Amino acid sequence: MARTAERLGNSEDERHYEDLAAKIRDGFNKRFLNSQTARYESATQTSYVLPLAFGMVPDDVRPRVIQNLVDDIMVQHDGYSTVGLIGMQWLMEVLTETGHTEVALSIATRTKRPSWGYMIAQGATTIWERYDMNTRDPGMNSEALLIQTGDVVTWFYEALAGINYDPAHPGFKNVVLHPRVVPGLTFARATLDSPQGKIVSDWQTRGGEFHWHIVVPPNATATVYMPTKVPDTVREGGKPAASADGVRFVRSEDNEAVYEVGSGSYEFTCPHPSR
Repeated sequence: MARTAERLGNSEDERHYEDLAAKIRDGFNKRFLNSQTARYESATQTSYVLPLAFGMVPDDVRPRVIQNLVDDIMVQHDGYSTVGLIGMQWLMEVLTETGHTEVALSIATRTKRPSWGYMIAQGATTIWERYDMNTRDPGMNSEALLIQTGDVVTWFYEALAGINYDPAHPGFKNVVLHPRVVPGLTFARATLDSPQGKIVSDWQTRGGEFHWHIVVPPNATATVYMPTKVPDTVREGGKPAASADGVRFVRSEDNEAVYEVGSGSYEFTCPHPSR
């Protein structure tokens, strides 16, 4: 509501909703957060995911809350998720945004129940409404609607292929291209038919390098995140990116080099981020 008021130029409403959000956040944490253990009441994966997704975790305990979530997935549940329909809408995004894309990949590639891979192994051609559809009465049961599609397809596009919308430029007038290069994953390819035209992101790792083919549609621009902390090693079309047509270096951020590009087709390379 505060963001909507800000965009509408209603500064008084903006301040009101910012104050209300702060009060709700403080009250929520006072009731549900144990700051000593960095655990939310019930200590389930969803109890961590939702406060992290909505920016409700206090800064001083946030790293420990994130670690509790990761430990619950990787240690207590061997790389599997335990979230239901509500938590799954945010789980993969939260893991990616907190720097744990490899944990999200673990969830996405598991093949025992509960997992999407289990459904595939059982011959499913669409995602089931519940993980045990093959062993329980197939009739509808609202209490068993555990996962639906969650946001795994969105995660494929946004995190692995790296195609993201820019809230400041609606309609993909500016595309945020930010792929996560995860150990064990050697390529990702995706296209998206946006209002501006087709967006392409096609990357692979080979010969110790990260190779990335992107297409930015007409009447659009893109913010491009290259997975390297050394901008001088980035090349486009075989030449240093700093001197490539239509490419402008913006900043270094979290071990990534960020560029702005215009519409067109580009071939970016840099050393493999693990090197």
